[in-house]
Amino acid sequence: MTSHISHGASGALRRFAGHLARGSLGHPALEGIDYWDELRESPSQMEICLAVFTNVLELDERGDPVNEKHAERRAAAWLHLYRTGKVPPGQPDLEPWECLLH
Repeated sequence: MTSHISHGASGALRRFAGHLARGSLGHPALEGIDYWDELRESPSQMEICLAVFTNVLELDERGDPVNEKHAERRAAAWLHLYRTGKVPPGQPDLEPWECLLH
């Protein structure tokens, strides 16, 4: 087993961070919801958002992501819940394990 994450997993984390920083995460679930200023003021909430993405992200036997978009949608659902008090339409409630900080 390697001691580094795969290029695929690294790319998934990079893309997620880019979408989060640009305010384009989880489109269209977060369309019209300004989350960036609030996350900048509350870094612990950004940690939870990243935790949701990484907790949901599944990797294959080579360490490459198999459900990157789903993990992004779940992180977006958490942000939607955080900002509005409810998950986006069509999304199931978040499970406690999805939001755990390890």
